[in-house]
Amino acid sequence: MKLISVVVPCYNEEEVLPLFYDEIIKVTNQMKQEHNELEFEFLFIDDGSKDKTLEGFRKLADTDKRVRYISFSRNFGKEAGMFAGLKNAKGDYVVVMDADLQHPPSFLPKMYNYVKDGEYDCATTRRVSRKGESKVRSWFARKFYSLMNKISQTEIVDGAQDFRFMTRQMVDSILEMNEYNRFSKGIFSWVGFKVKYMEYENVERAAGTTAWSFWGLFKYSLEGIMAFSTAPLAIASLLGVVSCVFSFICALVVIFKTLIFGEDVSGFPTIMCAIFLVGGLQLFCIGILGQYLAKAYLETKARPIYIARETDEIYRSKKSESAE
Repeated sequence: MKLISVVVPCYNEEEVLPLFYDEIIKVTNQMKQEHNELEFEFLFIDDGSKDKTLEGFRKLADTDKRVRYISFSRNFGKEAGMFAGLKNAKGDYVVVMDADLQHPPSFLPKMYNYVKDGEYDCATTRRVSRKGESKVRSWFARKFYSLMNKISQTEIVDGAQDFRFMTRQMVDSILEMNEYNRFSKGIFSWVGFKVKYMEYENVERAAGTTAWSFWGLFKYSLEGIMAFSTAPLAIASLLGVVSCVFSFICALVVIFKTLIFGEDVSGFPTIMCAIFLVGGLQLFCIGILGQYLAKAYLETKARPIYIARETDEIYRSKKSESAE
């Protein structure tokens, strides 16, 4: 028998959870009919949801023994949710997908067919369109992938999703990268292995609203740049050199105009411009250094990536004790 673990990070997914469960059960039942060797477990991660998502997990666990869940003590972010799911998944294969049905469960049979024979270690989806997104958000997303592939040695495919069907070997390799500041898109690419990209059109959420704001995505993109590229540090050094060259040229121009044409040097404006230019460059470069230093500071603290407040095992144990 081969066990497939379906990992589903959730944050305020009360509305869409029943829809997702019905759909994933329908697809997995079809897969079991075609492949008798398959078994499934469904591992839901509650990332500190403020609605009744956890209650939904409990109801599912009451009716389906294959349902497992981990509920965080607070909101740790989707990266922590994915790490917790991968770490606690027991399957020979592990699937990571969202509950909002933007990652269609209907892709799972195709993904399994690509991975089962060993030709590929991972099957994932790649959006070929950003239908439903604003033009500004789509433009920034495309520019981010373009920038990352230019400044980083890790190639990140434009439109690649977190929706992945992976072998146990690949999952174990990902778990070896237990860094605190996580950027899974980069980690998935960094570990290598053979990946099959399946193209599909963007799908709208089945219900509820996304937790990702434009600002949240912007900060997430900065995490990726800091995690997989040292180019900003090189840019800071380059700006320092450019600033020195520019200041030297300005000094030569002032000396030339004074000696040749006898023009008076405008002291106050010149000094203020120089101060603002050099001061701005210094603050910008110090800010870049500070970001990298902050990441190193958080890593050296060695804090846990997540803290679990409740799991399905704790819930079932308490329920059993109360029944006795």
